[in-house]
Amino acid sequence: MLRKNRLFTPGPTPLLPAAQFAEASFTAHHRTADFRNLFTRVLADMKEFIGTQNDVLVLACSGTGVMEAAVSNLTSPGDKILVLTAGKFGERWTALVEAYGCQVDTLSKPYGETFSLDEVRSRLTPDVRAVYVQATETSTGARHDVKGIAKLVRATGNDTLLVVDAITGLGTTHLDVDGWGVDIIIGGSQKALMIPPGLAYCAVSERAWQRMETTKSPRYYFDLRKERKSAAKGESAYTPATSLFAALGAALDYIRQLGAGNLGAGREDLVNNAELAAEMTRAGGLALGLKLFAPSSPAAAVTALEAPAGVDSGAIVKEFRESFNAVVANGQGEMKGKLFRMAHIGYYDYLDTIGALAALEHVLAHVTGKSVAFGSAVRAAQEVFARQTEAAGASR
Repeated sequence: MLRKNRLFTPGPTPLLPAAQFAEASFTAHHRTADFRNLFTRVLADMKEFIGTQNDVLVLACSGTGVMEAAVSNLTSPGDKILVLTAGKFGERWTALVEAYGCQVDTLSKPYGETFSLDEVRSRLTPDVRAVYVQATETSTGARHDVKGIAKLVRATGNDTLLVVDAITGLGTTHLDVDGWGVDIIIGGSQKALMIPPGLAYCAVSERAWQRMETTKSPRYYFDLRKERKSAAKGESAYTPATSLFAALGAALDYIRQLGAGNLGAGREDLVNNAELAAEMTRAGGLALGLKLFAPSSPAAAVTALEAPAGVDSGAIVKEFRESFNAVVANGQGEMKGKLFRMAHIGYYDYLDTIGALAALEHVLAHVTGKSVAFGSAVRAAQEVFARQTEAAGASR
């Protein structure tokens, strides 16, 4: 049979066709009125998409670039910083904070777990200048309690800042940035926004802007104050990724259509879509006898499933690619070879989810050499879909 290229990875994710067309056809120079109009509209729409009144900046870089900006702009060498880590990307926060000469207090949990609020509270001493955490830990498929953590940070009465890496969280997780008091929240273009890698964005609170006036860490390209000043004029400080901005504008238009003219409602539709696909995938995996890697607090962005006993998860990734031209993700860090991950971020639908689970049945039969009850994963997912769509219809 024909084999289409398919991505089931937590980034890059499948591309929105309208965004691809917009990217391919855009030719305006970045210092013209045409681009300034697009730039200004996109920044305004991004505020609505994120659900914030704070300033939003979009930079030409990866998500890690804006993670670094959130460290270099908010810290000074010697500052005490609390990092909450339970996976590969939490470890990245630690590495970044250490690189800028801060005193790092790391609250570390095993991969796949999350933090109790009591554990976080015990580390929030008055001298902690900022807290860094993921909304969802992409490497493990776990979701962290950003709302609860934010409440603890704000309750200290100190000027402690909260920075949230929501690169896979925005568009897959319900987040109230302003209501919870998140000071910087970070996202990336290649996730729920359904466009290629190359842009990263952040929403920055007034508390964070005030902190930047006194911090001493070096910064140049990632000087957010400089970027804010340029954005007020409808420009970026340096050459922007113009075609990606065109793609982003088209993606935001699509999300607005999902929400019947409201970008916030469209974002919630994306979240609900991811939650349903994730629940279907978890049910399908369990029906095949697989174990969920993060069962206590699973993320909607990505489902992490443990490989069967005696099977390297790399063999599962390889079989998906060779038999179906489909890409799923291996484990990361210490879990490489032990789990595989199937994503639900952005432009995925019912047929994508059912098809991936049907393929998983064949993949497991091949890599284990054992009999698999074909249709069992699909049936479990179908039952979830029927139950949830019936409930949604009854609530209208």
